[in-house]
Parts: sequence; C-alpha cells; structure tokens
Amino acid sequence: MELSRRLRDFPAYIFARVGQRITELRAQGLDVIRLDIGSPDMPPAPHILEALHRSADDPTHHSYAGYFGIPELRQAIADYYARRFNVTLDPDRQVLPLIGSKEGIYNLAFAFVDPGDIVLVPDPGYPTYQAGALLAGGVLYTLPLRAENDFLPDLSAIPVEVARRAKLLWLNYPNNPTTACAPLDFFAEAVEFAHEYDLLLCHDAPYTEVTYDGYVAPSLLQVPGAHEVAIEFNSLSKTYNMAGWRVGMAVGNAMAVSALARLKSNIDSGLPRPVQDAAVAALTGDQSWLVERNAIYRERREIILAALADVGMPARVPQATLYVWAQVPAGMSSLEFTDALLEEQGVALAPGTAFGPHGEGYVRISVGAPTQRIREAMGRLRAFAEGRRLDTLPVPGTYRVM
Repeated sequence: MELSRRLRDFPAYIFARVGQRITELRAQGLDVIRLDIGSPDMPPAPHILEALHRSADDPTHHSYAGYFGIPELRQAIADYYARRFNVTLDPDRQVLPLIGSKEGIYNLAFAFVDPGDIVLVPDPGYPTYQAGALLAGGVLYTLPLRAENDFLPDLSAIPVEVARRAKLLWLNYPNNPTTACAPLDFFAEAVEFAHEYDLLLCHDAPYTEVTYDGYVAPSLLQVPGAHEVAIEFNSLSKTYNMAGWRVGMAVGNAMAVSALARLKSNIDSGLPRPVQDAAVAALTGDQSWLVERNAIYRERREIILAALADVGMPARVPQATLYVWAQVPAGMSSLEFTDALLEEQGVALAPGTAFGPHGEGYVRISVGAPTQRIREAMGRLRAFAEGRRLDTLPVPGTYRVM
C-alpha cells in the first residue's frame, strides 16, 4: 500500500503535531497550559443549549437533514447579515451552511482550482488556505503581511502575469494570526482587483463579533460590487462559543456558493438537525451575552499584554480576535522560543512560523483559556524570562501597538 503523491510529502496539521507533544508532556506529569489554539473555553448561552435539547428530543430529527441546510438556518444567516452588516442575501442562492467554515475553505479549492492554477494566500495566514490549494494541485503565491503595512497585503505588488493566472485571492480580517483589522477602503481595493483580474475573492471572517474597545468589524460584502466577485466564510465557532459544534457558512456570489454546494453534496450529508436548530437560536436569539463574553476576553488580553510588557516583548493591542500577536526575544526563532517555553514552563504558544515564513519573529497567544490559568501562564512567562536571563530583551515598559 502506498499513499497518494498529494499526501506523501504533505505535513500533518501543525496544531495536531503540537497536541501530540503536549499529550506526551502531560503523561510525564507536566501541567501544560494551552494558549496555542483559538478555541473558546466558555459554553454557548443557555438558550442555544436549550434549542439543541428540544430538537434532539424530537424523534423525527435524527435522519439526514439535507445537503444544503434547513430553510430556517439559511434564512437566519441571511437575516444576521441584513441586521449586522446591512447586506442583502438570497437565502436560497447565496447562503450555504457548512460543517464548520474550515471544511468549506478547504473544499472551495477543489471547486475552482485546476493543477497549475495560482492561488493568492496571505503569509502569515490560516494554514487551510494553503492546504486546500496545494492538495488541489494549485500553485501558491504568497502575499507578505508586514507590520509596516498594518498587516495588509500590498495588492499592487502582485505581478500582472501572476494576477492573470490566479483563480482565488484569500483575505482574512479581523486577521488570524496578526489580529489586524481591515478598513472598508481596503476591501474596496480588493473587490476592484478581483473585477480586474476575473478571480474569486475569498474572505474568511470568523472574528467579526469578537471585538474590543468599541471596534465594529465590517463584512467585505458591504462593498458595492462584492457580490459579483466575492464569497465570504463565517462561523459560529468563535462568535457563539460553538467551536466543537462545527457550524459555519459560505455567503455571497451565487455561482461560487452553488459550486461549493455541488462539490459538498458529493462529500458530506450536511449538518445534524439539532445542531442546525441550535444555530438558528444562536443567530436569532438574544445577542447581549456577547458583550459580557468579550469583556472577559478583554480582561485576559490585558493580563497577557501586561506580562509581555514586563518581559519586553512588543505586542499589538488587538481590536478583535482571540489572540495577541507578539515579538519573540531577539536571538531566538519563533519555534525555539515556543519549544523552550513549553518544555521548561509548560506553556504552549503558537510559533508565528506555523502560519507561514513571514510569521518568523512572532508568537500567537490565545485568550481562550480560563482567566486564572492565563494569569498563571503569564507568571510562568515572567519566570522563564528571568530564569533565562534574556539580556537580549528590550528594556521592559508599557505595552504598545507595533
């Protein structure tokens, strides 16, 4: 038996590998605090759980629920976009529920990319943008995200011959891992670029409701003309603390949504009915609990930023997402730093290079752990810095935006 060529040299997902090492360390008795993954640690609101229970108690709700989502869920997604972004969507043509947005992001490449086609992906960026493109036989052209450009890609720097061969352009704001936020005028530039080069603009937007300090994240679909060239992915994972439930959505360009639905109907059989009913409750029910949830995340953000200031690691002050994006000490690579912190102090952070070569020099720190555990982890970070006597660190001071 032999693996396929496409999989033979393809690495395991970075966080699966990290998880294996953490399992080994815990088996050895090390108390590991995981701040490497972006998974909410708090449960969904009670009314969401109640909707799940009610639906699961219905004996007719345990057969196949259809390939394209129940009408009530598609309508709830359309209503959410109308209420939140003032974006009008046809629930039958422009909305597709997903088994988490990750599978939709991955599968989209197989709907549009032929071997040799170029896919434009951000670096650093969510690894699934690259994985889908590569396994579909595509060719990656990476767009560096640099601090001096507010972690926005320079679309004008893409060579014309590359843009003409490109099938997909991936964007993600609020951004994972850098936490950067994009203004609408940048989205307008991206829409114009997609029109000019006749490519599909793909926007991944799972963090629009995880925001701080009054920031309100936009949808790319708010830009005039976006419906003609763009598909947006969103998720209930981060918004409603439903990461393990696997509920996402693809919305926007009707042809792209239809192509993804056609592909998926040959791969999966849709979401369980009780999960769909709970998703309807999440999207249409009381939203006020998100304010309190985000306040808890903000408190954790401040704990992390204060510790980073104490050890002299410059960090962005995020307006959104579950993360803090911080520079590693001079003289250490991202992987060296995270490996040492894990092995010596039992604190797991994500190395910036997990998201691409341009993530070198950074680490991503998640706020998705109980507040007391984050306090403990930051205490261990201070101990690590002191124990290592990292004299290459800058003079400690207050945290700042990079």
